Amino acid sequence: MSITITAFERSPDGGKGLARDTRVRWALEEVGQPYDVRYLSFQAMKEPAHLRLHPFGQIPTYEDGDLVLFETGGIVFHIAEQHAGLLPKDAHARARAIAWMFAALNSVEPGLLELVIAKFHEGDKPWSGERTPLIVDRIRQRLGQLSTRLGDAEWLDGAFSAGDLMMVSVLLRTRASGILEEFPNLAAYVARGEARPAYQRAFAAQLAANAGKPPAH
Repeated sequence: MSITITAFERSPDGGKGLARDTRVRWALEEVGQPYDVRYLSFQAMKEPAHLRLHPFGQIPTYEDGDLVLFETGGIVFHIAEQHAGLLPKDAHARARAIAWMFAALNSVEPGLLELVIAKFHEGDKPWSGERTPLIVDRIRQRLGQLSTRLGDAEWLDGAFSAGDLMMVSVLLRTRASGILEEFPNLAAYVARGEARPAYQRAFAAQLAANAGKPPAH
């Protein structure tokens, strides 16, 4: 049986790479694994059939035979564990790459999502004008720390890994706000990630699906 993932029938971002299925597509493209996509409407995501795969009614999910996974980090980690190309062979380097995966999801992404919520879901609240700058300041502080750690290196820890895949995917969320451009080395880091052929294929697949022309894999 082939791998099947789920994705938005119509992504909220119009297929520009911010939906989390992009991360799973990218990982599968990096390791050369073919996959199928089952596209879901927002209504279908809340129905029992999908809730059996993802208890929170979100995307993506991952199915491979009897194995069903949800949560992007867990899915990408499984792909990286099962196929060569996303985790180093050296045990210590491997552990560091996994740590960077967690850092992307736990230390960097929450603040970025908080800003999205503040702008699009709480923008009409009377306290929004005071809260949003505080969120932006916290993001700047965290990105400053990441920028210092990356320095002039190409990737976070030696060769490209699942840690970079997750971090680049998370940092893409900063583009609309313009905050990323305040850190030229991080902007260049994200651009290197986007330039990878595997990312280009993943991005093109999601964009085509949202245009009503999902390509074969």
